[in-house]
Amino acid sequence: LPLVQNVRLSFYNWSIFDQEMHFIGLENYVKAFSDPFLGTALRNNIAYAAVSLVVQVGFGLVLATLLDRFARGRLQAFLRSVYFLPATISMTVTGVLFTFVYDPEVGFLNAALDAVGLDFLSRAWLAEPSTAMGAIIAMSQWQWTGYITALLLVAIQRIPGEMYEAAALDGAGPVRQFFSVTVPLTREMVAILSLVTVSNALLLFNEVIVMTNGGPNNSTQVLGTIVYQNAFVNDRMGYAATMSTLVLMLTIGLGIAQMAW
Repeated sequence: LPLVQNVRLSFYNWSIFDQEMHFIGLENYVKAFSDPFLGTALRNNIAYAAVSLVVQVGFGLVLATLLDRFARGRLQAFLRSVYFLPATISMTVTGVLFTFVYDPEVGFLNAALDAVGLDFLSRAWLAEPSTAMGAIIAMSQWQWTGYITALLLVAIQRIPGEMYEAAALDGAGPVRQFFSVTVPLTREMVAILSLVTVSNALLLFNEVIVMTNGGPNNSTQVLGTIVYQNAFVNDRMGYAATMSTLVLMLTIGLGIAQMAW
């Protein structure tokens, strides 16, 4: 019902302080597709999704395989806890923490670069349009890769050991076993995690609001921040409902495509 109501409201021009709503048809949608910030937001969401699929799901699967193969008992339990820990931290706390990490004067990142002789790479990471979105994406990978790894480790440990033994008898080494046994037999979990990762990328909001609020120069705007700013800053509720509907349609479309694949 709220989704249907949101679609209905997208055809109106209305304010939260005004009881009267004015029907304007597809005018909000026409404005949305000509919005100069929509392209930037889509690129940022797509970049976040692409990097997250590669790092969180792709590298997470590799990391989970290494944990299953080379870590046993208490060592594996300890490493699994360490990797999972960032996911338990509040997004607000993580955002504030990395704001200090990226600080150009006292931040850990620039200090580390200076210490190893790479001071020419130092930047005001969150203050430059060319690096701000990348810094946000990098922070998110730190927080969620371990969570994905822990789930993939469970999927790997459900694979019968006889499968790996049979592959080894056929002469398959660790790399071939990974691609011939691990990847196919964890495909369902990988598909689900990929769907969740892409959906979360389209719903990206907290990270941007906490760290840059869409700046500098609107370079880190995402779909979520456009909806928020139009609804609660500019009081364009109908237009915000339109943007929300577009996000809904995009999320459903990508979800169907992924499930079909």
